[in-house]
Amino acid sequence: MGGALLVPWGGAPTPRPADSSVAEQPSRTPSAVPLTGRELIATLEELLPEGKVSEQQARGTEGSMPSPYVHVVYDDGKGPGAVDVSLNRVEPGSEQARQAVDCPDKTLTPHDSCVSSRMPDGSLLMLFQGYEYPDRRVDTKRWTADLVTPSGQHVSVSEWNAAAEKGAPISRSEPPLSTAQLKELVTAQVWRKYVEFIPQETGKPTATAAPDPVEEASYGKVLDTLVPLLPKGAEVVERGEDYSYAVIDDGKGRSLVEIDVQHGMGDVADELFGDGSETLADGTKVTDRQDAGDKDVPGCVRWTVDTLRTDGFRVVVSAYNAPGPHAAPSRAKPALTVRQLREIALSPQWNKFR
Repeated sequence: MGGALLVPWGGAPTPRPADSSVAEQPSRTPSAVPLTGRELIATLEELLPEGKVSEQQARGTEGSMPSPYVHVVYDDGKGPGAVDVSLNRVEPGSEQARQAVDCPDKTLTPHDSCVSSRMPDGSLLMLFQGYEYPDRRVDTKRWTADLVTPSGQHVSVSEWNAAAEKGAPISRSEPPLSTAQLKELVTAQVWRKYVEFIPQETGKPTATAAPDPVEEASYGKVLDTLVPLLPKGAEVVERGEDYSYAVIDDGKGRSLVEIDVQHGMGDVADELFGDGSETLADGTKVTDRQDAGDKDVPGCVRWTVDTLRTDGFRVVVSAYNAPGPHAAPSRAKPALTVRQLREIALSPQWNKFR
């Protein structure tokens, strides 16, 4: 949270009045003068239901960071929970705008509930109920609401069933605001007005490099190529929608299989293929790795085969002994052997993506 850019709100915890009303929209001209952290704190306090508010911190647009942010600890009498609101601009219709309100893949980001919908004014809204740690090593719940308007105003609200997102003990069974209350908070018109205080030139997304042709190919086409290459008896029980993976079951437990195809990777060949790697007769480099995955799940086993063609085209295939990167192991070993992973990665079927 940015240190000196955060404005603490001094004094004792603020009790909410029983007849709390919705905050007024600011009447001054956006961008004429900075939006202050104190205004953000006062607005959030006004919008929250009756309760006590403490540990207020905020960042307006007066500093070098353009994205306003406000944090409080809110207690409705059932235990404190952190509540954050952040404001930003996104390019209307862009990938960034879509991703802000798209429900995550449940295999990759385990959660209890997620609903994405379009509102009557054309705004997109996502209501998410999940966990601060997807592997549930600490059972801190994280609920969020994200709103993206047709003009690119992005309002994001997060809350936890603890006084901080990390490092604080769980203080209540669920975060303090219900889904309906989250929706009411994130859709409050005042936040959209505040987004207009973000300078246009600093709020615009930065330019990105031209998309990789493989990235433009649908994940479905990648998976349609992978599935016929799987060994007989490996039933596909799940397929990725926004990420190239399949969960397979050979009768011994579910196993996550990830596939990645990339162009232009020749310049990092020395980093990817060091001692112990193999170079085939056609110049293709091959290496395999065995590790515990990258999510710190006890007992996780991941086997990977990495290949690089001479034109920089890379195919990487991994298999886990679990149905997801955050999930507990469901079997002793992955469903695919290293030899089977190698055969998949080296298949000429991938040449159509080159």
